[in-house]
Amino acid sequence: MDKKEIIAKFGKDEKDTGSTSVQIALLTQRINHLNEHLKMHPKDNHTRRGLLKLVGQRKGLLNYLKKTDIEKYRSIASELGIR
Repeated sequence: MDKKEIIAKFGKDEKDTGSTSVQIALLTQRINHLNEHLKMHPKDNHTRRGLLKLVGQRKGLLNYLKKTDIEKYRSIASELGIR
């Protein structure tokens, strides 16, 4: 899935890049990509640090979404396969 498809699927319209659900979906895509990279390059610690920063950022957004809209949180978490 590329960025435009993710924005179209999770956003309100094609210009909605700032909503929490779109940000979580984009971060999840980048995290999955970096996981595949680290499987091939296990000693790449610079990428591992970036991955951990992205995971922390996504966790913060998920916690925010859980506090504000629990139903949207559950649907996004199940759709993306996280937690």
